Amino acid sequence: MKRIIKKVAVVGSGIMGSGIACHFANIGVEVLLLDIVPRELNDKEKAKGLTLKDKAVRNRLVNDSLTAALKSKPSPIYSQKFASRITTGNLEDDIAKVADVDWIIEVVVERLDIKKLVFENLEKHRTPGTLITSNTSGIPIKFMNEGRSEDFQKHFCGTHFFNPARYLKLFEIIPGPNTSTEVLEFLNGYGEQYLGKTSVVAKDTPAFIGNRIGIFSIMSLFHMVKDMGLTIEEVDKLSGPVIGRPKSATFRTVDVVGLDTLVHVANGIADNCPDDERHELFKLPAFINTMMENKWLGSKTQQGFYKKHVSPEGKKEILSLDLDTLEYREKKRASFTTLEMTKTIDKVVDRFKVLVAGKDKAGEFYRKSFAALFAYVSNRIPEITEDLYKIDDAMKAGFGWEHGPFQIWDAIGVEKGIEMMKAEGYEPAAWVNDMISSGNTSFYTVRDGATYYYDIPKKEQVKVPGQDAFIILDNIRKSSEVFKNSGVVVEDLGDGILNLEFQSKMNTIGGDVLAGLNKAIDIAEKDFQGLVVGNQAANFSVGANIGMIFMMAVEQEYDELNMAVKYFQDSMMRMRYSAIPTIAAPHGMALGGGCEISLHADKVVAAAETYMGLVEFGVGVIPGGGGSKEMALRAADLFKKDDVELNVLQEHFLTIGMAKVSTSAYEAFDTNLLQKGKDIVVVNKDRQIATAKAHAKLIAEQGYTQPVKRKDIKVLGKQALGMFLVGTDSMEASKYISEHDHKIANKLGYVMAGGDLSEPTLVSEQYLLDLEREAFLSLCTERKTLERIEHMLKKGKPLRN
Repeated sequence: MKRIIKKVAVVGSGIMGSGIACHFANIGVEVLLLDIVPRELNDKEKAKGLTLKDKAVRNRLVNDSLTAALKSKPSPIYSQKFASRITTGNLEDDIAKVADVDWIIEVVVERLDIKKLVFENLEKHRTPGTLITSNTSGIPIKFMNEGRSEDFQKHFCGTHFFNPARYLKLFEIIPGPNTSTEVLEFLNGYGEQYLGKTSVVAKDTPAFIGNRIGIFSIMSLFHMVKDMGLTIEEVDKLSGPVIGRPKSATFRTVDVVGLDTLVHVANGIADNCPDDERHELFKLPAFINTMMENKWLGSKTQQGFYKKHVSPEGKKEILSLDLDTLEYREKKRASFTTLEMTKTIDKVVDRFKVLVAGKDKAGEFYRKSFAALFAYVSNRIPEITEDLYKIDDAMKAGFGWEHGPFQIWDAIGVEKGIEMMKAEGYEPAAWVNDMISSGNTSFYTVRDGATYYYDIPKKEQVKVPGQDAFIILDNIRKSSEVFKNSGVVVEDLGDGILNLEFQSKMNTIGGDVLAGLNKAIDIAEKDFQGLVVGNQAANFSVGANIGMIFMMAVEQEYDELNMAVKYFQDSMMRMRYSAIPTIAAPHGMALGGGCEISLHADKVVAAAETYMGLVEFGVGVIPGGGGSKEMALRAADLFKKDDVELNVLQEHFLTIGMAKVSTSAYEAFDTNLLQKGKDIVVVNKDRQIATAKAHAKLIAEQGYTQPVKRKDIKVLGKQALGMFLVGTDSMEASKYISEHDHKIANKLGYVMAGGDLSEPTLVSEQYLLDLEREAFLSLCTERKTLERIEHMLKKGKPLRN
């Protein structure tokens, strides 16, 4: 049966419900968001003379919740314009409208009695065949659909989104006793393709997969911190980015999520999993009980493991909780010799062997924590899932781990992991020993560009399902390498398409990356049909290497600096005017030079979570790799009438002058960094490279012809320059910008106006590039610019241009 989701109803408008509603609106689905009717008036409603019968009152809870969600940071919605796709209502006046939706999602309070009442009411209005799911985080599905009709039970299951729904990719699907296979298969595919999720079908066990393992991991650290005498700062240092976990690590994450939420799930596991071999671990330590009694729940109560504090002198600081005294104190710096040994190891996966070999307290921490984790996950199979890869998928997508438990175990070595377990008094599940006995020495292998996992019943490596829609660069890099230097790897994606992958630190763009780009175009023009510029790191690129520019400026090597900037510009023009189609695939941060590369591609296939902007003003210069030229060109292409030309140009000027960065790829269309009708957005980042390849192939097969260099760009000359100069003078006079910012803005205005031409004129791209380069170089000689760059270098901040 073919299903098309045009409209969904979300029942319950709390943080989770509103977030889910926003994410469906993100992907273009019409949403009906419902909640209960208030039982009494608030003070504002009384003052207005409203009654409980007024619609504004009856929809107050749902409207207030949605409004709060749309104002929250980070935003749950790609663009505020998408909120118009959401219609609000209440469960008395509007419940009949669920008859017209394709999917009903219940997101009410986690109480079985309330959920069952909601389902009973919904079934009176639900059209047979309509999907109906619960976003429960742990209540057994089999209890929720008791007493419901056969059609209801057939189309009912759990669909557990993780909060925030837009950003966390895990989508757990939990079948009930009578859920049809068709429903499970549809939801699994829909979650991945349309919602951009990692879909994981889980068993109907307490806390399912993600929370069962995630809460175990946190509770394990809660007990270990006291046993080892560690501070919360030390645990957060050890359990954060160094092992591929979020910056919030352990204790800060609990503060953000809410201690009460964690305790609720932990208690649920303790109550419902009496046979769990680590059952005692889910009992709360004394310090957690005290924090719960004191309502120290984290961000929602302004204090948890950390607390914001303002000193008598007015200084803002973050205090930390001392777990021995349960009093707040100044944060302590955490430092370990073992961590110092990993600073030169860029890839997280290569750090694990070093970390568990550490001779200090950090090494002991990793041996203990990983041993406990490995033993626990091995014993959860087949209880929570039959397949080990689903546990890894759940932890990566739901908790932001870069590597799942079995992937970490592989990195350390399966035998070494067992040795660590036994040293701590644990035993792996019997199937692990069987795996080794069968000749399999790892949980995963890569063959022919695909990932295989150890299938326990079959006792052999089996291909991880669902990979056909993806291209995983880690899997093909060695076997498909066409060219490599210190900054890039060029891979053959097949079907005549190459991929250029940045390999520099934070994917910054320097001479080696530009040389690689030019080489990739040369190779593609000779033997291939198209080129994709894309990678699967955390960010596409944070920009050009400003440190190099700083050194040239300090040494007054202006000829070399001029050549370096021209090389960047020429590389961008080479990308635009090559004989093969070029596709940029930005994601995460695409800033400065990373943005400029995208601006010069024939097409952009952007991940929805792309934060794009020309941010050069922050270091005291203007975009020098074609960005300033390109915004002038794009403005000129939008000129329609003489009376709006200045307004259009000013908007594009402000995009650079205010260093605007989009909060999603869709917002980048608003600033013309992405172009409507040409560039596209993919919600699932895992599909991005494959989608970019498909578009490169399609454009090539349609008969791509090398473009003719532009000489028809309309610039407004003195008319626009006068507008810019008056505006910047006013801004400085009003103290909105500094003298140096005034100078930068005037340089940018000069470029985007096309210089001081006496009348509107048609010019070439090269003309604008020459103006851009001249302005960029002159700003590099400014003392204030050099001071800004030096300040950033000393602070160790990413250098973006």
